[in-house]
Amino acid sequence: MYRIWIVEDDEVIASAIKKAISSWGFEVQCATNFRDLIPEFVEFDPQLVLLDISLPFYNGYHWCSEIRKISKVPIIFISSASDSLNIVMAVNMGADDFVTKPFDLSVLTAKIQALLRRTYDFAGGSHVLEHRGALLNISDATLTYQGERMELTRNELKILQLLLENKGRVVSREAIMTRLWETDSYVDDNTLTVNITRLRRKLEQLGLPDLITTKRALGYMVE
Repeated sequence: MYRIWIVEDDEVIASAIKKAISSWGFEVQCATNFRDLIPEFVEFDPQLVLLDISLPFYNGYHWCSEIRKISKVPIIFISSASDSLNIVMAVNMGADDFVTKPFDLSVLTAKIQALLRRTYDFAGGSHVLEHRGALLNISDATLTYQGERMELTRNELKILQLLLENKGRVVSREAIMTRLWETDSYVDDNTLTVNITRLRRKLEQLGLPDLITTKRALGYMVE
């Protein structure tokens, strides 16, 4: 079941879209906090976004740009502002399609289904983990915090992903090494120490020096 997020401040339109596409078996959620949409985006982790241009506080172009900083999720703009300038702007900001209001809900649904097939038949969906404002994008191995973006190595990504998936719980060194072995590269105790040290150095550069806590004789955790 694909998750679809509707960013539309007109409740009548949003409700109609939600009802139409939910009938096809999609899990649908409508945005509520138009002042700060990113926390909702991260929590719902949608596989497609329907995004209006005219929104309270910040327009759709702004939010398209913010989403593109952390995710490659497909985005379809839905707007009555259908002149060439707006369509070009939407595409340049990272949109995958543009649907003009008023639209036929069956046409919109068909476009959604086609875009989902094109995106996920050939590649896995993006996945973002969030903690204390830090956003780990698993699809492109990047960590974003307070507007700064940093690339991670494959091992650093695996380590941080495992810790964030188990935040609040201690993860043993053995469990981390087992996760790293899945990449077909041998990792011993010393190699793990080196990787943890390098990851902590990157986290410190990004402003997250205490993200990973050492639990002596037990392992590591994100609290």
